[in-house]
Amino acid sequence: MADDGIPADRRADLWVGGVSRPPSTGEYRPVLDPSTGSALGDVAVGGSDDARAAVDSAESVRELWGETPGHRRAAILYDLATRLRNDRETMAQLIAREVGKPIGDARVEADRAGWVFEFAADAIRHLTGETFPADAYAHPAGNEKRFLWTVREPVGVVVAIGPFNFPLNLLSHKVAPALAAGNPVVAKPTSAAPFTALRLAQHAAAAGVPPGVFNVVLGPGGDVGNALVEHPSTRLVTFTGSTEVGKGIAERAGRHMKRVLLELGGADPFVVLEDAPMDAVVTAAVRGAFGYSGQVCTASKRLLVQASVADRFATEFAAAAGGLKVGPALDETTQLGPVIDAAALDRMDRLVEDARGHSATVLTGGARVGPDGGGFYFSPTVLDHVPESARVAQDEPFGPVVPILRFETDEDAIRIANSTPYGLQAAVYTNDLRRAFHLAKRIRAGGVHLNDPTNLRWDALPFGGVKESGIGREGLRYAMEEMTDVKLISVNFA
Repeated sequence: MADDGIPADRRADLWVGGVSRPPSTGEYRPVLDPSTGSALGDVAVGGSDDARAAVDSAESVRELWGETPGHRRAAILYDLATRLRNDRETMAQLIAREVGKPIGDARVEADRAGWVFEFAADAIRHLTGETFPADAYAHPAGNEKRFLWTVREPVGVVVAIGPFNFPLNLLSHKVAPALAAGNPVVAKPTSAAPFTALRLAQHAAAAGVPPGVFNVVLGPGGDVGNALVEHPSTRLVTFTGSTEVGKGIAERAGRHMKRVLLELGGADPFVVLEDAPMDAVVTAAVRGAFGYSGQVCTASKRLLVQASVADRFATEFAAAAGGLKVGPALDETTQLGPVIDAAALDRMDRLVEDARGHSATVLTGGARVGPDGGGFYFSPTVLDHVPESARVAQDEPFGPVVPILRFETDEDAIRIANSTPYGLQAAVYTNDLRRAFHLAKRIRAGGVHLNDPTNLRWDALPFGGVKESGIGREGLRYAMEEMTDVKLISVNFA
């Protein structure tokens, strides 16, 4: 590996069977640095043949890895965690350059990935079955002479499809539990950050993951993704990304009776009640809304503010947002970096234009900005008096455009919070715990944070959404349970 994490030939090839190989298509496309718009290198454009070859490689070692003792799998994952920690700065630099994440945040992501593999190794000891008192059941006859218990067995080849916004940590949240549970993996990371994923694969090989147990295929979802889902040897697909794509994966997987673990979009409400401590709320809202330029599934995407304090909140929030320093990801002082690509800029333009058409007020931002050197930058944007009918109040912006919606009563806040198809996370700010618990119980979401922003996540704890925000739960032990089959064993000792 080159010192900067990019191979000398600047090409991201496939990783199949423990070796690097070019795509069968012979095609490559540029990997762009969002901070500059310039090419970092080229990424392989794999095809369906490459996907099938990767699954065949994983299937060939399925029994080998599944029968590897848990303590040996744990030792390998602990070693991998150590290697990631030792390589923290290079991994962080790759993340910053490939997806435009500010370097400080990229370092945090690199740290978390190491913890994820360590937590997965720890969880192997707790992936247990149950015993049952057979004589508690009258039927079938003879239970007085039986023992009953369950064990968990690897489900088989896992397909791990990762997003661009956390190209290391969210991919690790799929790979680590799969490997810990005894499943080989075929990963399809984002083509926006191939060098990050390939460096992870190389660290895994160095830590002792056998060839074929962890494979990386790069390419378009229509060819590579569909081939992975449809291959007869893949048994579970774990995906983080848009709800639209997730629905397509679920439909395709369902036709083949395959399990899915989906972490999809959100329109996460950040609710501010009239008695909330305003200074703390504004600080948290800025962090929740504009962290990584809002390109986070759990970002605070709708700010629901009680009308009696809405003017003050809007003024202070807009001032704080407008003061964020916009700049390239590798600048240590950058607070808001670029969005991922030109298409994201176009989406921000459309959302702001639509909000204006719905009589919303732009308090700050609302336009592209252009630091010297190019890149894909959009100013931190705050929209006030946004009606529920505006697109930015219904769809996931996935960028630095944040609407303020005003409400009168707690029941209004609950209704608005639940008014979208999504239900990932929510936040409620108030000094009245009675009101806080009431809203927490009524808001439909996978997680509700009281007096904390929506974008909190504990890597070892359950995480996922309801409604169209997902199926199943990540969080190491919880993901491992999804990635195993329960087998009942009985013994008749009569």
